[in-house]
Amino acid sequence: MVKTKDLRAMTIDELETKLVQNKKEQFNLRVQQSTGQLSNTAQVRKVRREIAQINTLIAERKKNS
Repeated sequence: MVKTKDLRAMTIDELETKLVQNKKEQFNLRVQQSTGQLSNTAQVRKVRREIAQINTLIAERKKNS
């Protein structure tokens, strides 16, 4: 889980790259969960929250631009 301070230091392009990576990870976790291979179910929640944080920061930056 990336801290908000570290996310705020990133540029919009870096945030969008991180967002794509997290969405891929979220998909992989969903597949693992549906097949019963996921042992740490809390990871799904962490990734979902990080996606929300990134989306919020991107929206803030676009609004202020």
